[in-house]
Amino acid sequence: MDIISKRAEQMPPFIVMDVLERAHELEQRGVDIIHLEIGEPDFNSPDVVCNSAIDAVKKGLTHYTHSLGIVELRESICEYYRLRYGVDITPERVMITSGTSPALFMVFSLLLDPMDKIILPDPHYPCYPNFARFLGAEPVFVKTEESEGFQLRPDDVKKVMDKRTKAVLINSPSNPAGTLMPVESMKGIADLGIPVISDEIYHGLVYEGKEHTILEFTDNAFVLNGFSKAYAMTGWRLGYIISPEQYVRPLQKIQQNLFISAGSISQWAGVSAIKNARADVERMRDTFNERRIYMIGRLKELGFGIKVEPVGAFYILANARHYSMNSYEFAFDILERAHVGVSPGIQFGENAEGYLRFSYANSIDNIREGLDRIEAFLKA
Repeated sequence: MDIISKRAEQMPPFIVMDVLERAHELEQRGVDIIHLEIGEPDFNSPDVVCNSAIDAVKKGLTHYTHSLGIVELRESICEYYRLRYGVDITPERVMITSGTSPALFMVFSLLLDPMDKIILPDPHYPCYPNFARFLGAEPVFVKTEESEGFQLRPDDVKKVMDKRTKAVLINSPSNPAGTLMPVESMKGIADLGIPVISDEIYHGLVYEGKEHTILEFTDNAFVLNGFSKAYAMTGWRLGYIISPEQYVRPLQKIQQNLFISAGSISQWAGVSAIKNARADVERMRDTFNERRIYMIGRLKELGFGIKVEPVGAFYILANARHYSMNSYEFAFDILERAHVGVSPGIQFGENAEGYLRFSYANSIDNIREGLDRIEAFLKA
């Protein structure tokens, strides 16, 4: 008799992976697929990062670290936030994690008991509500407007708050829309009096305007950030939490029991990334921006709706409702017939149904070819 917990049984699939896995099946049959569905930089990690990891191995720095992480990396993160955002944090408030997904799970585990509520934007990164439900908590969705870049408004958040509300989550630049939250909205949400969880993983990949950390406006907040996106270090599994001081010890106990510590080699690579990879990050950002500009113009020419142009991350959430209101079927139709992978909007929430997310984390030649194929598909 198979015994499967309700938590595991009720966990929904990651639809983007369904698209990717079907794409891989087609590729194994010899079909050439253009991937515009994946949220992963197509660049290799910078040489300075790789070389520092090799040096760490040669020095024997291959053992468990402090559960909060090596102090050199935590100090580097504090210095980075001081120089970039003008906020002063201490290394004791920083916890290094094995990516931002474990960081998210630990913060949710810290704040949410069964039946507690957490407020999320709709659309949103799909793992947010899944983590909350896994812990027995209730995600409360606030619909955001396409005309406002799908970003939360403080008044809308306030309307759904009650005694069971334990936190609100913001994401700027956002996945899937790639838009920035206005400073006024960030300030307004910070003033609501509940803990703010700020997913800042796409900081460093902003092409117009300036990203802001929630720590500029409140200390009652948890910052989630990492090295996967801006530094092209997805496989290193390296992230961090910046926490209010009173929550550090409970978070540390969760880390000790669930994960022990982040990988030592990745942590030393992270130190080098912050200190030495600035030129690499700027080069990658400039390349992403060229692709962004091209893809926005081309998608508009193809008839997709983009009311607020994305200025961060590497995504465009395009309105395809005049083509289909079933984004799942539409995305797979594009995959099967045009041989281009795109992400269906329904993956990101009910409010994104009828939209498609396009990723420009691919070469400009592949993007051009992929959009040529979609144009032919739409005409057919």
